[in-house]
Parts: sequence; C-alpha cells; structure tokens
Amino acid sequence: MNESILVVDDSVDNLELTEILLECEGFEVRTAEDAAQALRVLETWHPKLILMDVQLPGMDGLELTRRLRQDPAFQDVNIVALSAYAMAAEKETARAAGCDGYITKPINTRTFAGTVRQYLDAPRAALR
Repeated sequence: MNESILVVDDSVDNLELTEILLECEGFEVRTAEDAAQALRVLETWHPKLILMDVQLPGMDGLELTRRLRQDPAFQDVNIVALSAYAMAAEKETARAAGCDGYITKPINTRTFAGTVRQYLDAPRAALR
C-alpha cells in the first residue's frame, strides 16, 4: 500500500509538526513550502495524498489544487485542504477547487494521523 504524503504549507513549524506526527505513524512524508516547490517535488514523486495549505504565498493552495486536477496524472491523488478557516463556505470553496476533504488548523495532534489515514484508505471517488 502506498503510504506517501506530500505536505504543502508555508509555515515551517506546521511542516515540521505534521512531518513528525505522520512519520511516527510510518508514513513516507515529503514537504514543500509553496506551490512552486510542490510542483518540483511532484515532477519526480507521486504521493497518494497531498495535505494542502489553502493560504500559500504566490499561487495559493486552491489554485494549485485546480491545476493538479486538470492533470490526468494526479486524478488518483487525494487532496485535503488544511486551513485555519472552519466556515462552511471555506470548506465548499475547497471542494469546488477539487479538494477531497478539509482539516482545520491548528491540528489536533492526538487525532491527526488517524484522520489522515481515513483519507489515505478511501478511494478518491468515495470522498467526493
């Protein structure tokens, strides 16, 4: 089973925390601090899941998600938005951009890995 996750977040602290939490659960994790870096990582690596910060410098996470959804190579990748905004409208905007789910920040360190596993275990079609 492919247990690979790309975490895209412009906060180094958030990247370090999510990477530690996920690697402790046995996931293979790579990180990117912005959309350009994420695209470079994705040129040579195909994760099963992308955790996408919505607010990124330059191209935001929702625009990056829209671009990835236009690429047939990423149709099987689950993309989950990470955002400090918990409003229903924000979640709907993320879904409309192509995100398969939504996790609010700050993350709950006790339940985060289990929540991520649910997105990894579900086929993308089941999440839509």
